[in-house]
Amino acid sequence: MSHAVACNGRRRLRVTITLFVLLLTAGLSWGIGNALAGGSPSPSASPGTLRVQFGTTFDADNLNPFVGYSGTSYEIFHLNYDFLVGYNTDLSPRPELATSWETSPDGKTWTFTLRQGVKWQDGQPFTAADVVFTYMYIIKNNLTAFTSYTNNIEKVEALDDLTVKMTCSKPKANMLRLWIPILPEHVWSKVPGDKAGKNYINQTPIVGTGPFQTVEVKKGSYIKLVKNPNYWDKGKPTINELVIAVYQNADTMEQDLKAGTLDYALGIPTAQFTALASDPSLTTNAANLRYFDEIAMNCYDNPASLGNPVLRDPKFRQAISWAVDKQKIVDLAYGGYALVGQGLITPDVPTYYWQPAPDITFGFDLQKAGQMLDAAGYPLKNGVRVDKRGKPISLRLWARSDDNASQLSGKLVAGWFGDIGLKITFQTLDSGAISDALYNYKGNTYAPDYDMYIWGWGQYVDPDYILNVFTTGQIEGWNDPIWSNAEYDKLYVQQAQTIDPAKRKPIVDRMAEIFYTEAPFIITNYEQQLEAYNTQKWEGWTQVPPGKGPVAFINDNIDTYLNLRPKVAAAEVGSGSGSNSLIYVIVAVAVAIVAVVAVLILRRGRGRAMEE
Repeated sequence: MSHAVACNGRRRLRVTITLFVLLLTAGLSWGIGNALAGGSPSPSASPGTLRVQFGTTFDADNLNPFVGYSGTSYEIFHLNYDFLVGYNTDLSPRPELATSWETSPDGKTWTFTLRQGVKWQDGQPFTAADVVFTYMYIIKNNLTAFTSYTNNIEKVEALDDLTVKMTCSKPKANMLRLWIPILPEHVWSKVPGDKAGKNYINQTPIVGTGPFQTVEVKKGSYIKLVKNPNYWDKGKPTINELVIAVYQNADTMEQDLKAGTLDYALGIPTAQFTALASDPSLTTNAANLRYFDEIAMNCYDNPASLGNPVLRDPKFRQAISWAVDKQKIVDLAYGGYALVGQGLITPDVPTYYWQPAPDITFGFDLQKAGQMLDAAGYPLKNGVRVDKRGKPISLRLWARSDDNASQLSGKLVAGWFGDIGLKITFQTLDSGAISDALYNYKGNTYAPDYDMYIWGWGQYVDPDYILNVFTTGQIEGWNDPIWSNAEYDKLYVQQAQTIDPAKRKPIVDRMAEIFYTEAPFIITNYEQQLEAYNTQKWEGWTQVPPGKGPVAFINDNIDTYLNLRPKVAAAEVGSGSGSNSLIYVIVAVAVAIVAVVAVLILRRGRGRAMEE
């Protein structure tokens, strides 16, 4: 080999080594970057920040409290704002912005003493004027998100900076259970009332008195909240940042949870949820909820409605209620993590739970469903069910794209309805599209454009809210089956004025019975909340109620966020332990490869020297 050839060979070798090192460096950087990112939809953290990341597959639809309706939105409302009266872990009343209260003997006048020294998150002082403003703003502008709570409140006045007096036209049974976030007058008084309930965007940073302030929102990705350093409950919260990461893929969320880059996850599919129970760093919880899933039907008895008219007939709705196998929905769509649903008031509403008597309970019997349809004037003709004009009955059934259980339920229901001769067009739509159809207008005329969809309703400790949803006055508001019943409306007024629970319960029971037998909803199940959270890194997770409830996304009680603190061992585990482990592996492999290459190069160099 000539000298020239040997030099060219060495040069090529140097080029090869250089390219290898560059590729290795790029690969290592990519690996570390991916390890740190973990696919998490979250912003970067400030150095030294004590951050907790909560993951969910359910996005916040709107952070304007007069518009937002998703559970994630309501969780953020209570983290950013305070109530007048809060909720203990057993869901009994406890002081929040009001430290004490008293009522007149007739139950019509309530006086609240407010907490001293509270400031809004922009530094302005909180006073009784803010409470007066919030309540009167709702009442004067008929802001339907909260008008069910302000029923019968005639006057709200500030007796001084720390005392509020509310005067009611009638006794008010739910006065200590009003889920109303108190808003700053100096911010919201600038917002016209007609915009507040429609298109006003609540800009960040959102100003409240709560333990956290919402400072950054990336739709479909994350909501970032930071600790309120002036929160009135001194010493709380411990954490500096709270990120609610919104996942489009539950599998990615599960992997981030297992890797340690996520501390809590909600919306885990049943198969993965069961598997997570074996992870020693995690606790899984199938929590009971005050929540039901339902098939909502368009009952709007108005020519402007664009729904199929057969759904306005209670006999038709009762008949098809017999064509839904609720136990199979629980078993297949929810993996057993739900209870068979029946009534409007769920088992976890203290005192007021209602279930139908056996003789009026809808079971599963396709033959009976067909017979009832025949008797109601909807016969089968050539295997197709027809309406009273002889026209084939065609119904749209929608499920939500952000809820796998909703979609599985929809497929099952579409099959059963097809078995009784109904033509069903089953579609999966996003929540916004379903809402748009529910609140569809032709000009100024309300024209709901749907037949049936699968969704769910949460409810509060007091039954007044969920009962109010289905009153006639809530049509074009919360009343999504667009159903009306005069007796139900009358009884709603009675129960709202009956403070004694023993006298109130029979009224509530009768309302639940009317709703059930009229069947504007087919309530399929009482879903459990499948959540998993890291108990190796964090302590302070608080179940509400103790022993059977969830630890987060409860809306009423936010104690978990106030109580969370790192375990001593967490310093050793670190944030994102799974990611750190991956980095160590990548570095170790890289070092080993470099060592091997170095040895090979030395050997090759010696061999060439001996040849020359």
